[in-house]
Amino acid sequence: MFNFFKKKKQQPKNFKEILCGFAILEEKIEKISKEIELLKKENKFSIKKIGVIRFNPFKEVGGDQSFCLALLDSDDTGVVITSLYNREGNRVYGKAIKNSRSQYELSQEEIKAIEKAKYENEHKDAKFNNSSANSSGSGTH
Repeated sequence: MFNFFKKKKQQPKNFKEILCGFAILEEKIEKISKEIELLKKENKFSIKKIGVIRFNPFKEVGGDQSFCLALLDSDDTGVVITSLYNREGNRVYGKAIKNSRSQYELSQEEIKAIEKAKYENEHKDAKFNNSSANSSGSGTH
């Protein structure tokens, strides 16, 4: 909140104190750089791409109550989860995905969910990059 009683830092009195301050800053920057690199490595495996497809596997009955959900990381590795719904019950299947492929045969809906996850992520990134470029202020109005 408020730091009324906190001592204010004094300005360096000589060149030696300035160099000492730079050394401290250098250590802090090195530590922060290492932490950022660690976060980048860990973030690579987080879910970044999501695609959902709803469908009706039984054309003669019901609606689009079934779905496929693709959850992928930046390397298109993750899982696709399929839920097949009918009047008697619900079945759920999961298939591991590595580089957009599975060791198990993928249904057309599962393939669509994977492609949707990849497509929407690409367009989200493009939209973000365009908005960032536009908001950077080119100076021309």
